[in-house]
Amino acid sequence: MLANPESTRYVPTTDSETPVLDVRDLTAGYGGARVIRNATMAVAPGEVVAVIGKNGMGKSTLLKAIVNVVKPWSGVVHLNGQQMTGLKTYRVARAGITFVPQEKAIFGELTVEENVRLALPRRAEIDTAMASVEALFPKLSGRRNQKAGTLSGGEQKMLLLARALVTRPRLLIIDEITEGLQPSVRVVLREALEKERASNGTSIVLVEQDLDFAFRIADRYAVMKLGDLGEFASTAKADWRAVAEAHLAV
Repeated sequence: MLANPESTRYVPTTDSETPVLDVRDLTAGYGGARVIRNATMAVAPGEVVAVIGKNGMGKSTLLKAIVNVVKPWSGVVHLNGQQMTGLKTYRVARAGITFVPQEKAIFGELTVEENVRLALPRRAEIDTAMASVEALFPKLSGRRNQKAGTLSGGEQKMLLLARALVTRPRLLIIDEITEGLQPSVRVVLREALEKERASNGTSIVLVEQDLDFAFRIADRYAVMKLGDLGEFASTAKADWRAVAEAHLAV
């Protein structure tokens, strides 16, 4: 059980309250090894939900199964009422879900601008996109023609998030974006996500080990244990240190 006494199980929404993301009984794995079991969650418009847990519990697999990078064995995923299960990953992206993976996903031999251009629709205006990128991440200003692989680790994470945000997603799914970053860079990323939600009402699901980072932006959190997605709890009155001690301590 979670430490927060206000924790509540997900209750299916009514017809008048369609969640942005609606996941029902999602089960997935690799080969014959099941990793996640009957995961169920819903994310409301503009809501941020953090999925936490120790390493190896199935958090990344959950995110990949939602976007069909890992094919679900059973269960369904809906985005704004439209079924995503069974669609090709690129069609999931076109529907409005943008996935920021834990693995390094920028193209180091391409420039900053070329990396951003890859995320844009064919007729999108690159100058407008780059202006928004530089406004959100001033450290990338004036570096359009710099090879992405020559950026610092923190700057590469800024570019990775910027490339996701220029797609204007309905739902942003982020896997461990703060891993290996110094505190000042984590602040920059957190503020960018806060601005994205405030400006565009974007819903966000993030897997995150830094609970200080996660709880500052998330409305609710859930704990993943051995493939089971547990009860959801509000972050409003939760002490992230106590939650970390209860669920992340080795």
